[in-house]
Amino acid sequence: MPLKMETGLHVGKVVEITAASTKSFEDAIAVGIDRASKTLKNVQGAWVKEQKVIVRDGKIAQYRVDLMVTFLLEE
Repeated sequence: MPLKMETGLHVGKVVEITAASTKSFEDAIAVGIDRASKTLKNVQGAWVKEQKVIVRDGKIAQYRVDLMVTFLLEE
């Protein structure tokens, strides 16, 4: 996937990750991006592929998101 950036052409890669939070979907997304950024260099963005909740005793116990994270490959 060639990406046209301000500094020229780059090649990006997409990886799928799952992240979870007991607070909210937004927090699960933030947790996922934070963790991905610690392992992957040049994270450029992400999109939410799926959202789901884990229910225990009739209440939401955990929010989960499957994220497709895009990062640029180094030259």
